[in-house]
Amino acid sequence: MDSNIRVAEVPASRGASWLAEGFHLFRRQPLAWIGLCVGWLVIWFGLLLVPLLGPVLANLLQPVFFASFAIAAFKQGAGERVTMGELFSGFRRNIRALVNLGLIMMLAQLASVFLMKALGLPGWPADQPFDLVAYAELLRASSWIVASGFLVMALASGALWFAPQLVVFHDMSTSHAIRWSVYAALANFGAMVLYGALLVVLLVVAWVPLGIGLLVMLPVMVISTYTGYRDVFEKKP
Repeated sequence: MDSNIRVAEVPASRGASWLAEGFHLFRRQPLAWIGLCVGWLVIWFGLLLVPLLGPVLANLLQPVFFASFAIAAFKQGAGERVTMGELFSGFRRNIRALVNLGLIMMLAQLASVFLMKALGLPGWPADQPFDLVAYAELLRASSWIVASGFLVMALASGALWFAPQLVVFHDMSTSHAIRWSVYAALANFGAMVLYGALLVVLLVVAWVPLGIGLLVMLPVMVISTYTGYRDVFEKKP
């Protein structure tokens, strides 16, 4: 590993601070951050509507957009204004490594699905119109299978959480960034768990009523990926 990189082992309580610091940056330029997140979601949902290739591209490009958010947060911290052009700044920074991260995350998602199928997750009959409420009821008896799948995804997401920032700020290769990200996540396991738990709770609360709170929580979430990275990798000894 690179001897010039240092990983700080922060207290578990810092996981909450990453979100608080994300909110602090958001409230200084709320409209800019809402615009960035809306633009990201419009592109993402637009890609999902494209048959076959669209959903694949949507997954491959997620680390690129999260790198863009990190760059925007860094520039704001340096006193610059956040603009809509920052949404595409990740496309100009080591994009191949970022797309490779998206591929690895997509493979983790597929592994999660295959695991749930192997454990006996029930499917929906192909000859019947899909009913979300009925399917949710069907899954109640297999809730432990669903939980296993989500656990795999949570572990994969946590392991790769710092990787996009390491790619764009340190010009790392995909494998190098993953190794450092995994090491940092393990070294700060308590902070990562608290951060993840709070993030899930806040996103659920933001969804009610009518999802209006997501106008705040989505920007805070994407900014917090940078504030967490900054705390762990850029903290002065």
